[in-house]
Amino acid sequence: MTAELDAAITRAFRVESGQVIATLIRVTGDWDLAEECLQEAFALALRTWPRDGVPAKPGAWLTTAARNRATDRIRREAVGAAKLREAAELHVPAEPEWDESGVHDDRLRLIFTCCHPALPLEGQVALALRTLAGLTTAEIARAFLVSEATISQRLVRVKRKIRTAGIPYRVPPAELLPERTAAVLGMLYLLFNEGYSASAGTDLLRPDLSAEAIRLARILASLMPGEPEVLGLLALLLLHDARRATRVDDQGTLVSLEDQDRGGWNTAEIAEGTELLETALRRGVAGQYQIQAAIAACHATAARAADTDWAQIAALYGELLRFVPSPVVELNRAVAVAMAEGPEAGLELVDKLAADGALPGYHLLPATRADLLRRLDRLGEAADAYREALALAGTDAERAYLSGKLADIS
Repeated sequence: MTAELDAAITRAFRVESGQVIATLIRVTGDWDLAEECLQEAFALALRTWPRDGVPAKPGAWLTTAARNRATDRIRREAVGAAKLREAAELHVPAEPEWDESGVHDDRLRLIFTCCHPALPLEGQVALALRTLAGLTTAEIARAFLVSEATISQRLVRVKRKIRTAGIPYRVPPAELLPERTAAVLGMLYLLFNEGYSASAGTDLLRPDLSAEAIRLARILASLMPGEPEVLGLLALLLLHDARRATRVDDQGTLVSLEDQDRGGWNTAEIAEGTELLETALRRGVAGQYQIQAAIAACHATAARAADTDWAQIAALYGELLRFVPSPVVELNRAVAVAMAEGPEAGLELVDKLAADGALPGYHLLPATRADLLRRLDRLGEAADAYREALALAGTDAERAYLSGKLADIS
């Protein structure tokens, strides 16, 4: 198999697997069967694409192949005329039937199914990462810092719960949307970030996942136009995505925010995100995504890095802590404080987090500390902190960035 073909198949799996499995789950109603048939379809692609070439529409090819596998499996396992009729009628309509919500998007239905309030939160997230982002069990385990066996058990339990409780595969009617809104927003942000940072893969960026998160957020905003947090999330995703092209240099190394070429930022996404944020804020009901979008807007609308209003950003992070009392937010606030008041003020906050044992295994804690020590000309301590961060970094791009910083002071 040529390198080009291997790359095409890998790309097809990453880009298409979420949509294919969402369609299969709708058609079969069986999560395990859908996953197994998806894997069989990719195995068939590995055998036939080298001979026949990559199809013009890989997703449609894979959906058809997986659907045929599902049909065969149901026929083999069928007992009685009713099951045989079910197998004979199995198909994927060109336009799926509309449910009560008026939405016929398979992946959005899948998100709402994953976010059903009867399912435990850790199970919701694991299932979404497995089905929507296409992560392996091992990759999800690394993201959660738990064993692969633990994630496997979570996936088995949550799929069993969906089956035994008869949880429907649909976007719920309007009156039930609010009870799942927070979980769905969190899931969309998770999906976007997986595409933005690609923590599970060797590539830095997965733009297909980020683009899909933005598309689904737009659908959700059309469903709930009066919900400020939905608008806030869409604004946040757009404002982050606007910087995508400048986050990595030609060698694949991360470029810090202050060093990014602002002329390469997407001005249309910045304008749309800012307008959405203003609309959300006029509703007068604050929330975590609106605050995060406001922070992103402070960065996106500054003409130069030197023009960034770090005092305002520090204040916004302080407000965000009311909604998300997380050590990650505290670390981000420490960075903003350092930029607004000086590295000593920021280092004091970072050292307190470290002393409290916050964020074990999180490479950005020692990386932030290293940067502040460097700015204070405490180069020996900074070098030690960079080495600690290097040992914890999860991607090649992160390691390359940290290695460069270490080399600069060595």
